[in-house]
Amino acid sequence: MKPLANHDRIVEGEDSAQALNHTCYCKTLNKQTLQKQLDRDPSVSAVMTDLWQSRPHLFSSTVVFISPETRQHITEAIEALERVIALPAYQVLALERAPAIAKHRFGPRGVFLGFDFHLDAEGPKLIEINTNAGGALLNTALARAQEACCVEMEWTRQPNQELDSLEEQFLKMFKNEWHSQRDQAPLRTLVIVDEDPHNQYLAPEFELFRLMFNKAGIDAHIAAPSSLIWREGQLYLGQQPVDMLYNRLTDFYLQEPAHEAIRKAYEQNRVVITPDPHAHALYADKRNLIVLSDDDCLARWGVTEADRIVLRRVVPRTALVSVDQAETLWSNRRNLFFKPVAGFGSKATYRGDKLTKKVWAEILEGDFVAQQLVRPSERLVSYDGVLAELKFDVRAYAYAGHVQLLAARMYAGQTTNFRTSGGGFAPVVVVPESKPL
Repeated sequence: MKPLANHDRIVEGEDSAQALNHTCYCKTLNKQTLQKQLDRDPSVSAVMTDLWQSRPHLFSSTVVFISPETRQHITEAIEALERVIALPAYQVLALERAPAIAKHRFGPRGVFLGFDFHLDAEGPKLIEINTNAGGALLNTALARAQEACCVEMEWTRQPNQELDSLEEQFLKMFKNEWHSQRDQAPLRTLVIVDEDPHNQYLAPEFELFRLMFNKAGIDAHIAAPSSLIWREGQLYLGQQPVDMLYNRLTDFYLQEPAHEAIRKAYEQNRVVITPDPHAHALYADKRNLIVLSDDDCLARWGVTEADRIVLRRVVPRTALVSVDQAETLWSNRRNLFFKPVAGFGSKATYRGDKLTKKVWAEILEGDFVAQQLVRPSERLVSYDGVLAELKFDVRAYAYAGHVQLLAARMYAGQTTNFRTSGGGFAPVVVVPESKPL
């Protein structure tokens, strides 16, 4: 496939963004600029050097294009979802099936909600919601390191005040989480907690957050749960009391024995955690997608027709996998995608057309949902001189119903993996309707 010659024409009747995704494989990433964005402090130099050496497929060298209509539909969907999730009936349903720890309502809403979408001919489709979506700071740096691939594409690098102020927005978000639970008390100490932070694939981002907090006068650290101690009614990191945890754990309800200190501090309201178990129950349990795609139920709850139109357009039909429905689900498996209700990071997810009888038996014994299959869009890329069509999804990082940043993840295979040549995180560029191509 050849590139679009000088970007001066599109296929008749084809969306401009779609045309660019399928025909333009120009490289827009300035690696030197990105390295400067990431390596801004001597204290992170070693980590950032390791990033470049051990994570060659974390960043794609190009961007993903979407239309203004797609961007608007994503925004409308997140706003409508927030209104539904705020309904008492929804919260009763979501919380009654969650562990008791999720029922605490301390105030925080949860930082960096990740709304993941596939794009099809009808527009964006919500695949899932995550409560500890990683990559926001990395994608901020990546978006700032792009350059126009040619004169005709200079419009892609217009000044972006929102992008320039993202760290300020992120910091304000964390402070809002703190004050929602601690009123006007000063935030002194924050710990970014992950099961194995130094070996985590997105560990470089932890360092960027630590720098961001420290620059704002907040004493920030990165630690594993084993470094945290519950003593005399206070959570400690060594001898230092901990005020707040930025939670990157995937034990969403703090049920593992290794997380006992964190669990006790949280249950006794002695530490502010974001995102917390309450947010996970409301947003990220895959069973929530069942009701969010059930128009009749939403109507009974009094959801407005306008919001229901948005959700019918965006949320694929989802059903609980049960033995009673096994025969129907199996016969329709080629049109379905199966996910564990408490899954994350595409673990143990299966496309129906790839299922074996053995895996199907395991799904029936576990807690899974079946979601109407929405195939991801594709993006033409060039890597080491070879052209390839990679799949991509679009993630909206959002807080309190406001979209902060859009980013894409490009990959080959069944799910995102950051192991694909030419793949990885990619900035999202909205193609202006008035832009002649």
